[in-house]
Amino acid sequence: MKAIKYIVCLVLAGSTLNMSAQENATNASNATVVPPQEKKVDGKAERNSIRKGNDLFGEKKYTEAEIEYRKALDANPSSEIATYNLGAALYKQQKWNDSRNEYKKIVQASSDSLRTAHAWHNLGNISFQEKNYAQSIEEYKNALRRNPKDDETRYNLRLAQLLLKQQQDQQNQDKDNKDQQDQNKEQQQKDQKQDQQDQNKDNQNNQDQKDNKQDNQQQQQQQQPQQSQMSKENAQQILDAIQQDERDTQEKVQKALMQQQKRKKTDKEW
Repeated sequence: MKAIKYIVCLVLAGSTLNMSAQENATNASNATVVPPQEKKVDGKAERNSIRKGNDLFGEKKYTEAEIEYRKALDANPSSEIATYNLGAALYKQQKWNDSRNEYKKIVQASSDSLRTAHAWHNLGNISFQEKNYAQSIEEYKNALRRNPKDDETRYNLRLAQLLLKQQQDQQNQDKDNKDQQDQNKEQQQKDQKQDQQDQNKDNQNNQDQKDNKQDNQQQQQQQQPQQSQMSKENAQQILDAIQQDERDTQEKVQKALMQQQKRKKTDKEW
């Protein structure tokens, strides 16, 4: 906030300086530029309009002040004071481009080094407001070349240098963040692609396992009737074998009984 106050106050200071110069040395200000031949300069109207504009400027009625300064320029298009103060009124309305155009007229045409220094200072202020710190630095330097003792300009220069470094650091940080975001996005896309491939592979494996399981089940289902049939045949064979053994055993028993009876009968006869 301190920097903004300096910027605002310096515009007012420039206006006050020029108002004093107008009141004390009007003829000197008009002598710097040759007025157009086709239009006669109305010095009285010029002075009256500048005075009214300065009063309105002091009351913070910047739009009305702008009108009066333009009237002064209509009376004398070469009036540096009206031009300078018009730039200040436009500055206060944040009409940066219009204000810059008026101050440029001063730095290009004025032979007053102090007025030119103030114009360069306010050009620096405009660039500062637009956050064009690199340009404001050059404009503050131009002001100091013409008025090396201006501590307020030196303060604003230092502030602009600090803010420029901060701005550049932020831009570098933003670039690094963007690069990192791009890398993260690229890696994320690669991971998603790999995950999709792994998922597809897992799905294929699961499908293969499912198919194998179904094939095994079908094979088992086909083999079960055969196994059941084979088990029944084996059981019948075993049963037949048991029955045959029983018949053989019975025949042997019958033969043994018959032989025994035969012996008994023989023995009795004997």
